[in-house]
Amino acid sequence: MNQKNDLFGGTRFLVISAALVIIIWGLNQAQSALVSSLVSVFLALLGTPLVLWLERKRVAPVAAVLLVVGLMMGIMLLVGLLVGTSLSGFSDAMPAYQERMQEEASSLTALLASKGLPITDKLLLEYLNPAAVMRLFVGMLGGVFSALSNIVLILLSVMFILLEASSFPVKLRAVLGDPLQVFPEFARFVGDIQRYMLVKTALAVSAGVLIGIWLTVLGIDSPVLWGFLAFMLHYIPHVGSILAGIPAVSLTLVQFGPGRAALVAAGYVAVNFILGNVVEPKVMGLKLSLSTLVVFLSLIFWGSMLGLIGAALCIPLTMTLKFACESHESTRWLAVLLGPEVPVNNTPPV
Repeated sequence: MNQKNDLFGGTRFLVISAALVIIIWGLNQAQSALVSSLVSVFLALLGTPLVLWLERKRVAPVAAVLLVVGLMMGIMLLVGLLVGTSLSGFSDAMPAYQERMQEEASSLTALLASKGLPITDKLLLEYLNPAAVMRLFVGMLGGVFSALSNIVLILLSVMFILLEASSFPVKLRAVLGDPLQVFPEFARFVGDIQRYMLVKTALAVSAGVLIGIWLTVLGIDSPVLWGFLAFMLHYIPHVGSILAGIPAVSLTLVQFGPGRAALVAAGYVAVNFILGNVVEPKVMGLKLSLSTLVVFLSLIFWGSMLGLIGAALCIPLTMTLKFACESHESTRWLAVLLGPEVPVNNTPPV
């Protein structure tokens, strides 16, 4: 009997493992479609509170949705115009940055040679090339704009999601056959996700604006571009705010030298410390139900599966997976592993 149970358990494990491999492969193959869908859901979550507010002001539901979608379109077009102009200026100035870097490399090579450390210009330019770093981050921005290239389809999806949002609980009750059924866990989960995305977006906008202003004050080229990059990468937990400062500091190093580059780095550190360690814990109003290790691993997994958008939305995606595991007895153990700590009633006695 035990052998039969062991055989059944081993077969089940192999089937589940094979299913996971197929699902991961499918996610990778459908990356472009999934990214557009995730962006649509993300925008719908941000737009839902405004739609509900307009409806409370006695605006017709359809009119409220159209107003919100129109506002989103206007903001996206304005931001795209500003960032596109800044990106074009940066691309035009790239040859000048390369020339400046060549001059700096030659000066540093001569200095090292006088100290008895012969190093070629080629070696320095290969390993200490801020222009290459900046091109890498501009390529990341290109990936974001590529994900947003289907803007008409995304906005249409957002519109239909917002139109269907209010009727979804009614449909779910009809499917379950209980018109009075309530879903407290699901409502709390959706509320947590929505609050997280709203607060994270407000903090990301604040980080982008503050960084853009600081770079403008210091006279750094393309401040709008680097402010937008700070806004995008602020969604990525742990490492996003650090990565956002690398291209701006590199550009300042090429333009003005190490003194002003240190000021730029100090500005990034100050903004990220204030927003990440002072403002966010007070404003967020909730603790993430995920362990630090899980957050880091989810960043790697969703980033490799869905690119920059997956890395930016890794926490909501993992929270959704955890909620799905909690709702079924056979997978509840996985939800416990994803959580920050073992529940009190499951803690073994000391």
